[in-house]
Parts: sequence; structure tokens; C-alpha cells
Amino acid sequence: MAQQQRNVPLTCSGHTRPVVHLSFSPHLEQDGSYLLISSCKDGNPMLRDWKGDWLGTFIGHKGAVWSTRLDTTGSRAVSGSADFTAKLWDTFTGEALLTLPHPHIVRSVSFSPRGTHILSGSQDKKVRLFDVEQASTSGGHGAVMRRTPGSPGGAKQDSHDGTVRSVLWTGDSEGVSAGEDGVIRWWDLRTLSPTSSLRLDAPVTSMELSAPHHTLVITSGKTVSFIPASSPGSSAPPPYPIHSFPFTPSSASLHPLLPDRYVVGSLTDPWVRVFDFQTGEEKEVYKGHHGPVHTVEYSPDGEMYATGSEDGTIRLWQTTPGKTYGLWQAVDPSAAQNGSAHNGNANGQQQFRQG
Repeated sequence: MAQQQRNVPLTCSGHTRPVVHLSFSPHLEQDGSYLLISSCKDGNPMLRDWKGDWLGTFIGHKGAVWSTRLDTTGSRAVSGSADFTAKLWDTFTGEALLTLPHPHIVRSVSFSPRGTHILSGSQDKKVRLFDVEQASTSGGHGAVMRRTPGSPGGAKQDSHDGTVRSVLWTGDSEGVSAGEDGVIRWWDLRTLSPTSSLRLDAPVTSMELSAPHHTLVITSGKTVSFIPASSPGSSAPPPYPIHSFPFTPSSASLHPLLPDRYVVGSLTDPWVRVFDFQTGEEKEVYKGHHGPVHTVEYSPDGEMYATGSEDGTIRLWQTTPGKTYGLWQAVDPSAAQNGSAHNGNANGQQQFRQG
């Protein structure tokens, strides 16, 4: 590995327990800005701007929050929690617009491309589909995705044979789920039935969609896989890259503009690693956290990536260290090894941005 330039991260504090999931707004605003939302075991998702400045804390859950996502406009967020609910939020006011009850812990949530529907994945092994407008008036419990007689293993009431770890939309009427049973399953959301599935060699720990490359980035066991996002239907999925490591990856994210690299977090150490997409060779490795790195995600412009850790902090890292971008133009090269502190006034109050 070639000599790497020092990468001084910005540290965003405010959470009081491990940060388990991070998600950026899907698209850039006209001024090039974007949002970052974090999930934490303290039960209080936080919203930040593209510089890492704290904008507000969503107050209302009564248990750990495992997943949060922003819609395509950045005006709403959805969260999934251990309190057996998913919640829809207004990101300008911080108000909870809708509570979606579940019979068990909600591990993953995702907006439809148009923001009209929400998918959830739960510890009760089920994937559910909610119509936002309908749920707002009726408070419904969502439609459950069920395996049909033609599915591998036959018809079953559960969507998976283990906890559903991730759900994503891959098209207007297509979704995909990943479970601790090691299965990736695609769904036709019009019929609520599966269209295809793929079994991996180990339980899935994370699955994220790289929308620009229409690729699922999946961590499973000690591997990262890059699988085409669309359902292969009745055909076998085409060959896809799988990279293996001596450590256990927790999460991975493919660069949105440069498909030659991806960043990986680890369940077993505090290191953040960047790898070559073609060869799997380690290109960069950094230490800034004081515990395992549970989640990693590239920003939509690819200029930085965010990491969340067992230590309760979020750290922002430059893709190109030394480049003037956001607050890095003011970073002192002699800053402490663990990064430049930047708490963005994250004081736990509900303060939110103006409309």
C-alpha cells in the first residue's frame, strides 16, 4: 500500500450510545448541500447538514433506533426502532407526522422513490409495506410480504427465516430485503410476492443501495458483495464481485462517482478502510474511533464519507485529504491524531431548520 496522506476527520458528537446507522439525503440540493441523519441506541435520531453541523434531534422513540432514511426531497425522514414502531418525521420542524405500529423490533426502513410508501423490516422476520396516505387516516399495520408456493422452501407466512436486517427500494414497484438467514429476496410490491432470491454463505449484516451504479453493497460474514440491484427474475444472478477479508465487515459503501473504491467498517476493530473495487486491495486505512465502526456511507457528491461507531460519535472523512471542502479548509494539519472536534451544538434539544 502506497504512502497515504494524513486524513483528519471531523468529529460530530451528541449521541450518548453507539451509532448504528447513517444515511445521507439521496440527492444534492441546488446549492450543492445535503443532509445526514444518524440512528443510535440512545433512541434519538439526529439531523446534520453537509458540514456536520447539528440541525435537530427527533424526540419521540422509547427504544434504540436501528435505521433512519431521508426521502428524495430531504423534507421527511423515517425511522425504525426497538420500541416496535416506525415513525415519519418532518425534517423542518422535527414533528412526528405518523407512527406505524409493529409487533416486534423494527430493524430497517426505506422510502419509495416518490415518498408515497414505506418498507420496513422487522425482528419478527417480516417485511411490511405501508401506504403513507392510507396509514395517516387509518393507522394501518402494513401489508406483509409472504413467500408463495413457488418460492424456495414453499409458501411461508414470514418473509425470511431470520431477522430482516435491511430493506430497500430498487424501483417504483420493486423492493429487496436481506435477512440473518443469509438470503437476499426481491419483491414485486404490487402483488406482495417474491420474484427471486439469492442465498449467501453467511448471515447478512448490512445492505445498502449504490443508486448511481444500481448496485447492492452487502456485508455478510467476512465478505463484501456487489450485486446488481434489479431482480434477476427466474434466472440466476449474473456473476458479481465478492471480496473477502481477515476481519468482519459491518457495513460498506461504494463511491457514487468513482466506481474504483469503496469504504468498509469493522465489527472487530476501530479502523476505517478504503479498498480498490477491482482488486480488493487495501488502499487506505485510518483510525479515529475508539470502538468498532458499525456504519459507513459516502456523501452523494462523493467528497467525503461518514462513519458511526460503538464510541457514540460520527466522524466525517475526506475522500481526497487536504482538499478544501466544507470545514476542512480551516483544519489545522497539526490537529490531534483522533481528529478535529466538531460537535455542531448537538445539545439534544429539538431545534430544527427553518422551512
